[in-house]
Amino acid sequence: MFRPWSSSDKSDFSSHISKMASSAVGPVVGATTAAAGHHIHHLGRNAPVADVPVIPTGFPETVVNESAWTGPQFTKQSQYTYSLTNADLDELAAALKHFKTLGLDGDLVSRDNFPLPTLGATLDGIARDIHQGKGFAVVRGIDPQQHSVEDLTILYLGVQGYVANQRARQDKKGNMLVHIVADNTSQAKADHHRHSTSAITFHNEESGDVISWLTRNTAAAGGKCIIASAHTVYNVLAATRPDIIRTLSRSDWPFALPKFQCRPILFHHDGKIIINFGRTPLMGNSAHPRPAHFPSLSARQIEALDAVEAIAKATQMEIQTRAGDIHFINNLAILHRREAFVNGQGASEKRHLVRMRVRNEQLGWSIPDALKREWHDAFDKPADRVWHLEPMPDAFFPLRKYPN
Repeated sequence: MFRPWSSSDKSDFSSHISKMASSAVGPVVGATTAAAGHHIHHLGRNAPVADVPVIPTGFPETVVNESAWTGPQFTKQSQYTYSLTNADLDELAAALKHFKTLGLDGDLVSRDNFPLPTLGATLDGIARDIHQGKGFAVVRGIDPQQHSVEDLTILYLGVQGYVANQRARQDKKGNMLVHIVADNTSQAKADHHRHSTSAITFHNEESGDVISWLTRNTAAAGGKCIIASAHTVYNVLAATRPDIIRTLSRSDWPFALPKFQCRPILFHHDGKIIINFGRTPLMGNSAHPRPAHFPSLSARQIEALDAVEAIAKATQMEIQTRAGDIHFINNLAILHRREAFVNGQGASEKRHLVRMRVRNEQLGWSIPDALKREWHDAFDKPADRVWHLEPMPDAFFPLRKYPN
């Protein structure tokens, strides 16, 4: 039987991460590894009996590619941010003008009717980087103040269409755009992830190969985008706690999604390590209490979630977002979270993100069977698709009881 974390394991955790980082993904600064060691120290108290101490059959010993990175590797914004040039902005303006002459509804914008003869090649490269490289990117330089909401949305969809061309419904109402804004008009809204100002733990969205969002406005303080490589988390666990990889890959995780489902968090599928989870549908919280008849997580499962969170925080990357930024992250390989934020008095100091879930039909990864229902409902189900350019009442944007 594999033993739980001992005191020596806890004290050595920082060096474990450093060794993994130096051999596979580059150096990790001491402060971040010390933070991980602190978290793991607390995990070790009253630790549950560990799972089988080997990686599941067929899983790789290490993920060795650009998607296994640590935040300190990125010392310059230019490593992950593409800043639009004046020529790019002129090309976008021309594409917007061309599309509007066609008399089409804005949701019909695509690379076929939004021509970007030069910028398009750059965006194609970003698409490849999202799917085959580090897994995230930012396109910067659009000024929201210079465009109407309608034109800004067309620009967003036009750029996005080159990175990922298929768009997903994000709820039963068929909303294609989700507005992430603070709203304290009721306690239910103030506590809901979409409308709260509090920090959120690392997670994935429950559908969508790629998550994109346009930042219309930033908060007066806080609210940074924080991401971490799930492949780096995997590598650290493989080197230090392979039993946790086995726990994460078991099919007994009780997700309280719109339909109750037990499935793995971690997959090895079509040669790729894929992760998909959120704490709220697994554990509930004060705003989203878990039904009493649903099974609770075991101590071993809670330890596994805490280990993922600790390693992700130790190797995370923070991105200071600007108004007009368009973010793209690979939802199957990148974890994301949000820090707490404070809005200001002016409209330009009130955080407002417009989020979409999308897929590139050529570069998109094969989806594990356990996730296909969510992907089908999002991308393929014949149902209404509605586009609200501004936040709407609950009847249009329902507050889901068990959000991911």
